[in-house]
Amino acid sequence: MALFDLSLDELRTYRSDSPEPDDFDAFWDRTLRQASEHELQARFEPVESGLDTIEVYDVTFAGFGGHPVKGWLRLPAGTTRPLPLVVEFLGYGGGRGLPHENLLWASTGRAHFLMDTRGQGSAWGGGGATADPVGAGPASPGYMTRGIEAPENYYYRRVFTDAVRAVEAARSHPLTDATRTVATGVSQGGGITIAVGALVPGLLAIAPDVPFLCDFPRALALSDRHPYREIALFLKTHRGRSRDVRHTLSYFDAVHFAARGRVPALFSAALEDRTCPPSTVFAAFNAWPHEDKAIEVYDFNDHEGGGPYHEAEKIRWLRSLV
Repeated sequence: MALFDLSLDELRTYRSDSPEPDDFDAFWDRTLRQASEHELQARFEPVESGLDTIEVYDVTFAGFGGHPVKGWLRLPAGTTRPLPLVVEFLGYGGGRGLPHENLLWASTGRAHFLMDTRGQGSAWGGGGATADPVGAGPASPGYMTRGIEAPENYYYRRVFTDAVRAVEAARSHPLTDATRTVATGVSQGGGITIAVGALVPGLLAIAPDVPFLCDFPRALALSDRHPYREIALFLKTHRGRSRDVRHTLSYFDAVHFAARGRVPALFSAALEDRTCPPSTVFAAFNAWPHEDKAIEVYDFNDHEGGGPYHEAEKIRWLRSLV
């Protein structure tokens, strides 16, 4: 696959022209304030996983609307003191999987909280366990157009709120150190990570990999792959709705969240990525204002990005922070 986006030199200076709503901050302040009216009710139930070196807890907490959201908390076996915490968000279509999956971060001596994504978990991996009980208007297959008629109804309003509450739930466990919390995720999880980096105070750092949900206007123009294609198919059928749809998406564009980032960040991008085009990733990275930031670029990779090579880079990076 040939390179299709801007050159690397152009990417390093690219800025999105995605319009930011005047009431962006008010919208999210109101959303999170409404969420806080529901008790968090975080429950951690030990799971017999068959693992000797990792302890696993089945987690339930109240997310958007007080809806129950699932997750896993994994700790190194025998943990007796609060540990640095990694909160991870999942890629599109995946679920939290089975207790013995995703052991990397707990194996580095950290607490690891993995949030299930409401309504997802049936496309790959070991499956999900969290429903999305909120109805919506007509939508194309998938999640990108659910509730897209208005920001208040949009699917990712619920997901981003769940993610903020997930950090609160993870920090509430006595064996996690709230002052040493890092958020991370790949693709959709990377986009969620950027939103969390803006919405959650007191994070130590964030690490979004090949993030999705960035620079919607450019993504829709460049990518003909799903999930962005879901939006194009919706507009192909619902002619004349483009302005309303773009207005809704502007409240969820990771570029606008990135502009509010205040902690160190490690991004990654792949130059042959047609799912999350590199310019959309750089749009968020270039908007991130903290001086302690870096982006790893994988020249000849598609949406798999750096894969295990980038995991090794993140391990080194986290050790430099904690």
